[in-house]
Amino acid sequence: MKIATAAYPVSWCSTWEIYAQKQRDWVMKASSNGADLVVFPEYGAMELAALAGETAAGDIQGSIDAVSERQPEMNKLFADLAEEFAMHILAPSAPVREATRTVNRAGLFTPTGVAGFQDKQIMTRFERDDWNVSGGGPLKLFETAIGKVGVLICYDSEFPLLGRALVEAGAEIILVPSCTEALEGYWRVRVGAMARALEGQCVTVMSSLIGNEPRLFGVESNSGMGGIFGPMDQGFPPTGVLAEGNLNKAGWTYASVDRAKIAHVRADGHVLNALHWGEQAPRASDVTLEALA
Repeated sequence: MKIATAAYPVSWCSTWEIYAQKQRDWVMKASSNGADLVVFPEYGAMELAALAGETAAGDIQGSIDAVSERQPEMNKLFADLAEEFAMHILAPSAPVREATRTVNRAGLFTPTGVAGFQDKQIMTRFERDDWNVSGGGPLKLFETAIGKVGVLICYDSEFPLLGRALVEAGAEIILVPSCTEALEGYWRVRVGAMARALEGQCVTVMSSLIGNEPRLFGVESNSGMGGIFGPMDQGFPPTGVLAEGNLNKAGWTYASVDRAKIAHVRADGHVLNALHWGEQAPRASDVTLEALA
């Protein structure tokens, strides 16, 4: 399959028509380059806050409420685009009000009209302390026509047991939509995504929100680029980098991914990280202190 992952520039969309056309233009571009799966970034949906005006968009709770209220329309938009362009789409994640809490949720839309949703599991300090966003529902594995797909939203990719749970469930591809303000944030998520590809002998796909829009609370400034990573083993690049974009340059990054290569490297790679994972436990639980001074 061909995967497209975004370095997506945040912008002020003053009307629904402007927002919807922007999404359609991006999907159409990926489709014209043969993409079967496209990955938008974390919190890309914060653009929807602009529809409620500058006061709401620049406010902590106002921006969350404005975006959450638009979720039915946004979901329909991406469901229609997935069907029209015959592709799988991981839509931009959004803060969604659920009963008494707010979660960070990303939707995976298929060409057949079936959709699944993944909530972020572990919140950053900003999400906890400023936004009061909570960890959401269970970690899920999506069985699709293009393979078994998991989603680790941004910070989640930095926790190996989450990636391991998806691999043990059968994940071949793990999507990592991200939103990072500073360069060190981008590299934390990228290193996490590459580590999960190494450990799980799978493919990870990182997208990034980029650009500046001071009127949108929480996503005023963003850094990153797209990247698609695999294990450093036979059938994959020695660096593990299948493709990467250019820092803070808007556009899609593309790579072709062969699921058979994932299966092969897991069964008969030069190393077998996924298979040998369990050998850590007895060794890690028996640490001996040895004084050398």
